[in-house]
Amino acid sequence: MGDYEIRDIYQGGYSSLKPNYGEIFSGYRTYGGLIGTPSAPPGQQGDVVTNLSKSIATGQKVVELSFLNPEIIDTIPKQHLHEAKRLADLAGVEVTVHGPLVEASGAVEGTYSDDQRIIAERRILEALKRSHELNPKGNISVTFHTTNGAPGPVWKKEPGKKEEIIMLPVVDRETGRIAVAKKEEKYYPIINEKGEIAKEVHTPERTLKIMNDTKWSTELDQIEFNRERADKILEEVHPLDVNKYLHLKMHEMAPNKIPKPQIDPQDYGQVKKIYSADAYLTEAQKKVNALFDDAYKYYKEPEKKEYLKKLAEEYTNSIGNENGNPIAESHAIFEITKKLKEMPNLKLEKEKFGSPQIYVPAEEYTIERSRQSFGNAAFQAYKMFGKNTPIMNIENPPAGFGLSRAKDVENLIKGSRDQFVENAIKSKNDGGLGMSKQYAEKEAEKIIGATWDLGHINQLRKFGFSGEDVIKEAERVAPYIKHIHLSDNFGLENTELPPGMGNVDFKEVMEKLGEKGEKAKKIVEAFHWVQAMKSSPFAVSLEGVGAPIYSMGGMPYWNQSPTFTEGYLGGYGMMLPQINYETFGTGFSNLPTELGGQRPGGGRGRMSGTPME
Repeated sequence: MGDYEIRDIYQGGYSSLKPNYGEIFSGYRTYGGLIGTPSAPPGQQGDVVTNLSKSIATGQKVVELSFLNPEIIDTIPKQHLHEAKRLADLAGVEVTVHGPLVEASGAVEGTYSDDQRIIAERRILEALKRSHELNPKGNISVTFHTTNGAPGPVWKKEPGKKEEIIMLPVVDRETGRIAVAKKEEKYYPIINEKGEIAKEVHTPERTLKIMNDTKWSTELDQIEFNRERADKILEEVHPLDVNKYLHLKMHEMAPNKIPKPQIDPQDYGQVKKIYSADAYLTEAQKKVNALFDDAYKYYKEPEKKEYLKKLAEEYTNSIGNENGNPIAESHAIFEITKKLKEMPNLKLEKEKFGSPQIYVPAEEYTIERSRQSFGNAAFQAYKMFGKNTPIMNIENPPAGFGLSRAKDVENLIKGSRDQFVENAIKSKNDGGLGMSKQYAEKEAEKIIGATWDLGHINQLRKFGFSGEDVIKEAERVAPYIKHIHLSDNFGLENTELPPGMGNVDFKEVMEKLGEKGEKAKKIVEAFHWVQAMKSSPFAVSLEGVGAPIYSMGGMPYWNQSPTFTEGYLGGYGMMLPQINYETFGTGFSNLPTELGGQRPGGGRGRMSGTPME
C-alpha cells in the first residue's frame, strides 16, 4: 500500500518469513473469528435481513446489528428479527447488538427531567427485549453508551504535569439546572505588596465550593432577614396583646371548643401587627425546613446526620412548648439558624462539615440517575428471561463527552449493578425476587459489563494526553470488559478507520485489557472507511489485527497476504486477432443469428461443418 520503491532492478516483494510485516499491521494479533463489523452505517440500518446477509457474505463470524437511532428499532418488524435469527443460525454467525443512543439520566435542554429518565429506562428495556429475540437461548451482547448528551468536563494536560479540569459542568440538585464552574482569575478591591490589584486563580473545584457556600449562607441570611422583620414588629406590641392573639389563633383552630375572645377595637390594630409578624415567621419557618431537608439529604456521613438529629430535637422542644407564641418561635428560629450557619465550620473527627453539596459535578449527578435506568432495565429483563438475559454492556462515548473516561464507566457499572441488587433482594411482594445479596451480586456481574471503544478513548490526545495515558484508562476498565469496539483515528476527531490506519496503540491497550479483552468479541467500527471506500472494512481489518488465515492459528497471517500475490506477468497475448474482423466485421450485424446478429448460421456447425439437427 505505497511502501514499494521503484528501481532499475526488480526488488522482490514482502517476505513471508516476517510474521509482523505489512504496512497496516497494528502490532496486535487476534483470531479472525472474534472480529466483526456493524451490519450497516448510521442511517441505513432499517433493512436488517439484507444488511446482515451482506455482512455474512464477507466471511465474518460476528456481526453487530446497529440500532443507534432510537426510531430505527421501532421500524423493524418482529418478523424481520426472527428472519435475521434464522439467517445467522444457518450461517453459523453470532449476532451482537448496538442499542439506541439514549440519555439514561434524562438530561435534556440544560436540565434533568425525571419523566425523560423514565422514558429512557423504557427504551433500554425495549432494546433488551427485542435483542433477546435474536438469541433467545443465549446471552446476546447489547451495547449502550454511558450518555448521549449529558455534559462533561473539559480537561487539559501538559507534558510533565498532572491533568487539570478547566471547565466543570455542575448541577443544582434541587432544580436539575446545569451551570458551569470554570478556571478563571478573580480580582479583588485590594492592593497587594507589589502595589497591584490583588488577583487569585479559582479552579473549577474551588468555584464549586464557593457556589455551595454562597447558596447556603444566602438562604440562611434570608431566614434571618424575615425573622428580624418579625422581631421589629413584635417589639411594638404589648405582651397582653400577644396573649389575645394566641387566644384568637386557638379559636380559629378549634372554633367549636374555644370561644372567640373579645378584643377591643383599639387593641385590634396591635393584633393585626402580630399577624404580620407571624407571616414573616412562617416564611422563615419554610426556609428553615427547606435548608434542614437539604442538609439531611446531602450530608451522607452518620456523624453529621446525628448532629442534625440533635438540632431537630432542640428545635422541637423550643417551639413545641410555647403553643405558637411568635416571640418563642422567633427565638427558636434564631437558635437553629445560628447553629446551621456555624455548622460548615464545625470540626468532626477527620474534617469540617462544609456546606451541603447542593451543587455537584454534572457527571456525578448523571451517574446517580443513569444507574437507576440501567440497573432497573437490567433487573426487569432478568425477571423476564432469567439465565438467558441479554448482557448489558455500557460503552465509553468519544472523549470530551460526559462519562467518557474509564472511571466514569467503572462507577456507572458499579452503580447499575448496585441498583440491580437493591431490586433483586426485595421480597416478591415488593416487586423483587427475594434473592440473597451474594447471589444477586453474582448475577449482576454476569449481565452488566463494559464495552470499551479504543477509538473513542484515543481522542483524549486532543486534550494533551499521551498514548501512555490512554493505555492507563484501559487498565482501569479491564475488570469489567465483556465486549470491544475497534476503530482507529489520530486522536483529534471522532473518525473511524480500520485498525492500523491511525495512531491507536492497539497492542499495548489490548495487553492491559488482559484475558477478558482477548476473549471478547471485537467489532470494527469504521464508518468513515465505509463512507469513503464503499466497501466492508472486514478484509483490511484482518490485516490490521494480523489474524491467522487458518482457524488452527499460526502462520500465515492476513497481514502477510501481499506476499501471496507475487508473480511475473508477461501479458495475455494477442487480443482480438485480425481473423475476427475478416469474419464478422467491426459491428454486430454479421454475427450469427443465434448470437444476436443478422447473418444466418448456414445450417452447419462452424467447428466440423456437419449439419445441425
